[in-house]
Amino acid sequence: MLNKLIASILPYFPKKFIWIFSQSYISGETIDDAMRVSKELNSKKIKITLDVLGEFINTPEEAEANKKEYLDLIDHTYKTGIDGNFSVKPTSFGLLFDKELCYNHIRQIVQKAASYNGFVRIDMEDSPCTDMEIELFRRLKTEFPGNVGLVVQAYLKRTLAEVKKLSDLNDEKHPLSFRLCKGIYVEPEAIAYKKYEEINQHYLEDLEYMLKNKIHVGIATHDKPLIEGAYRLLEKYNVPKNMYEFQMLYGVTPKLRESIVNQGHTMRVYVPFGTHWFGYSTRRLKENPKMASHIIKAIFYKG
Repeated sequence: MLNKLIASILPYFPKKFIWIFSQSYISGETIDDAMRVSKELNSKKIKITLDVLGEFINTPEEAEANKKEYLDLIDHTYKTGIDGNFSVKPTSFGLLFDKELCYNHIRQIVQKAASYNGFVRIDMEDSPCTDMEIELFRRLKTEFPGNVGLVVQAYLKRTLAEVKKLSDLNDEKHPLSFRLCKGIYVEPEAIAYKKYEEINQHYLEDLEYMLKNKIHVGIATHDKPLIEGAYRLLEKYNVPKNMYEFQMLYGVTPKLRESIVNQGHTMRVYVPFGTHWFGYSTRRLKENPKMASHIIKAIFYKG
């Protein structure tokens, strides 16, 4: 209860205080910051996915600026020799006020990545965006079959059915690629599972369907029981290493991450950066109120 109260208050603190928390989870504000962190992770045999922070924009001008930033990022990343790909949030490109504008912007980003034989992952946002983001993915997957993937959220009751519907796009040469996560947005009980055990059960059900049906999956979790469940499924279906990877957020559970890498599994870390780090940070607080007490300790410890 106390942690939740602190988490609700902290977003109103000066940004310099929130940065004490944020610097562990965000690579910085600039491309150079992202490249520095990416090189460090690559040196530990960890792949990365880069994300420019800033979603739920309001104007076409913001959408255009975000697109240009991603196009520059893609050039910079591959010219720097980073082993990584890219994550995009459709609301950063105008999804909520102009679907076609959003599609055209993200299509240019995927096309740019494809010119380097690269890959772009479309993030799944809150439930009002779900249908539009699935439609967006379907359009892009048809044109760029090997260069685009989608995030799906295990806590949504519709997820397994949607994965099955999208299976018509799956083929041996260019398999579907999903990042399977639990889900972070607060959704009504009518459409989302709420209990920890329930969400984990459906996560593993979704994962089993993907592995059994030769769908590439990013197993995105920091939950040890889910990781152990994933190990069992990988063994059960004798899944080749090129058909899955584990994925984690930058700065979260580094020891668990290291143990997965040491066992020979591919690991990819989500590396966010950008000037809009404050909104991302306060969302992390809402997702994990336990972090709030650590921030308070850090503030007083550092004076």
